Amino acid sequence: MAGGGLATRRELDADLRGFREVQRLSYACAEAVAAQLRPGVTEREAARMQRDWLRERGVRDWFHLPFAWFGDRTAFTGFRIPLQFFPTNRVLEPGMPFILDMAPVHKGYTADIGYSGCLGLNPVHDRLLADLEAHRELILREVRERRPLREIYQDVERLMVRQGYANRHRAYPFGVIAHLVHRTPERRWSPQLFGFGVQSLKGLASDALHGHREGWSPLWSPYRFSDHPPHPGLWAVEPHLGFRGTGAKFEELLVVTDSRDPQESAFWLDDDLPHVRRWQGLS
Repeated sequence: MAGGGLATRRELDADLRGFREVQRLSYACAEAVAAQLRPGVTEREAARMQRDWLRERGVRDWFHLPFAWFGDRTAFTGFRIPLQFFPTNRVLEPGMPFILDMAPVHKGYTADIGYSGCLGLNPVHDRLLADLEAHRELILREVRERRPLREIYQDVERLMVRQGYANRHRAYPFGVIAHLVHRTPERRWSPQLFGFGVQSLKGLASDALHGHREGWSPLWSPYRFSDHPPHPGLWAVEPHLGFRGTGAKFEELLVVTDSRDPQESAFWLDDDLPHVRRWQGLS
């Protein structure tokens, strides 16, 4: 897994099981915390609930500590600086959308997930969640076609506009829709820097250095440095829709290999996830 590179699917199976387990653990955390949310809970409390739930199950390191966004903050309304992403004392109210976002490292494997929900009925939020399905399909199809990441990003944005939404992942640093994740060495003590795990940041920085030399980037953005075909690795992908103060997204791992078989060249790590089950009418 050094440098984010992956070989054939057969060679990857053991590693992919590790990534799949931590991704499922993360979604189990999101569902457990979402079920406990009540009016009056703050974003900071929801973030702490995620952190405590995962620590009770052995998580000691993070790509980033958990986030929680409520109400119009799910659409990043008015966000201008990175500090605005961190949890606040915003209180959850009936009918409010929420997003839980966490990126734990467990047994050396990394996940980065986003879970969108709502406290009660909200037809606008329901529609956003339903319309995200087309983005998951488009991203996989065009990655398998080996389209440049920058062009895929633009196609995702065009689809959002046709659906009547704003692209809210544009508000993330560098406007990214995705980034590479890695295995991370387990340490007894795992320091964080501004809420991000130092070991994970070192891996991303190493990717950026190697990618710069070789003509690719570990960040999937709308900018020129992403104007290259999908690089082999595990990509945490998060299309994020916004509409009049309501936001919704999913985030999950997409596996990209160097296989010439289109079905093996790219695939979602797991289809047994809450948003996929919702689209299939299973939850």
